[in-house]
Amino acid sequence: MREYDLVVFDWDGTLMDSTAHIVHAIQQACRELSLPVPARDAASHVIGLRLADAMRQFCPDDQAHRLGELVDAFRRHYQAGLDQVTLFDAARDTLEAIRAHGVFVAIATGSSRAGLDRSLSAAGIAGLFDATRTVDECHSKPHPDMLLQLTDFFGVECRRTVMVGDTSHDLLMAGNAGCHGVGIGHGAHALEQLQHCQPRAIVHSLPELAAWLLPRLG
Repeated sequence: MREYDLVVFDWDGTLMDSTAHIVHAIQQACRELSLPVPARDAASHVIGLRLADAMRQFCPDDQAHRLGELVDAFRRHYQAGLDQVTLFDAARDTLEAIRAHGVFVAIATGSSRAGLDRSLSAAGIAGLFDATRTVDECHSKPHPDMLLQLTDFFGVECRRTVMVGDTSHDLLMAGNAGCHGVGIGHGAHALEQLQHCQPRAIVHSLPELAAWLLPRLG
């Protein structure tokens, strides 16, 4: 019996292997502005949040007026080498297998609309998604707005929706929306952070996700 009618994916760190690139861009931006350079764990923790909210955490109180500069610096470093960032292995196969079960597939991401559309086009998988939501249309995670908009758009109950993500922001959003959450451990947040959110399951790769999810799609 089918448990889910809608499967929603985060983008960075879940389908796109971009965590290390984002961390490097954050660190380089802080270094360029002579601000304290965050460690990898601190930099990766903000992945998935709205960009300004994420970068604000690396602006000391006496440097808050430089937030705009820091955001711009991040964007420059992020764009440099972005063409070398690729999908995780099995991402396309996993998405195609899910779609073959006749359920809706969507994205909920902290990326901008322009950034997501550019990445989807470069990866050649835009057609595998029935809808997408970004922080340009919705409140930032962990607010439930993205998932509530998607469930309303498809006419699907939240309890029949599962959110797949690599951060606690994704899983907290799922909980706040009344949806199920599945953590994937190959991205930005440590397993302990994911477990703390009490998701329905934690998997370690997209093939492992498929093995867990496909039987629940009927």
